Amino acid sequence: MTKILALVKQNAALDHLRAELPAGVQLLTTDQATTADLAQVDIIYGWDAVGQQLVAQADNQVKWVQTISAGVDSLPLAQLQQQHVLLSNTSGIHAEGIAESVLGMLLMHVRGLQVAAVQQTKAQWHKPEHQQLTRLQGKKMLIYGTGHVGQRIAELATAVGMQTSGVNRSGHSAANFMHTYAMAEAQTVAAEADVIVNIMPLTAATKHFFNADFFNQLQRQPIFVNVGRGPSVDTTALLAALQQRQVGFAALDVFEKEPLPADHPLWQQDNVLLMPHLAGIFDGYMRAANQIFLTNLQQFLTNGELKQNQVNLSQGY
Repeated sequence: MTKILALVKQNAALDHLRAELPAGVQLLTTDQATTADLAQVDIIYGWDAVGQQLVAQADNQVKWVQTISAGVDSLPLAQLQQQHVLLSNTSGIHAEGIAESVLGMLLMHVRGLQVAAVQQTKAQWHKPEHQQLTRLQGKKMLIYGTGHVGQRIAELATAVGMQTSGVNRSGHSAANFMHTYAMAEAQTVAAEADVIVNIMPLTAATKHFFNADFFNQLQRQPIFVNVGRGPSVDTTALLAALQQRQVGFAALDVFEKEPLPADHPLWQQDNVLLMPHLAGIFDGYMRAANQIFLTNLQQFLTNGELKQNQVNLSQGY
């Protein structure tokens, strides 16, 4: 009997999963699993403190962890690698939601929608001057991260007339990008960008990648968008860049500390849009996550391998 510990809170998602499980597979939740059950868990679906405690036990039987997130930086990757535990994520299912959110963030700023929304709460009617409203068409967008999400952002940006370039580790080409650059050679392009978007995973190499040195090189007071991972950005450096207008505007969906503390000075900046980590959420999210899990489960039960979204534990994504 293969035992799955589901660390997923949505009852509808669990019901859907139970209905699709093959014979010989048992789905357990933390409220029903006994100590004996936990000792025999083969697969963890989702991740929280219970999963952390389980894989920390020397005699655990876990062979595979499937997260319901794309980011896996909160998991003990070195420990999983040492224990030869497979890890897979839900990379790809967020692409449409995040891409649409990025486009929406940009439009809120350049078309004056954010200002209008604030005025609406005060019953104010202040029509902006022509020079205060710009367009996305013709602007240069540089996207750090050229995977599923970055490619979809680039596709939508291209559709509204933006010039899209991408940055990845090696500079390899990717769909929907006019040009791609290796991280080590992208400084000149970043300096000339009108819009910079972060969608990189969080690794040792990307932590605080967007720091004071990065912001100091910028020349066009760009819009900076973070829909990747919060700790990729040195928040103190970004705040200084916003105050000094090295960055003209920032749209942030993720933060180093979440929730963003109520007394954080970012709340008081007039050139930011702050969102509560919602860019990747959509109404069919868990059904899409279940499908990845079920596809991988079928392969795992056949030969102990995974078919989709296996994480390279050394690289962290």
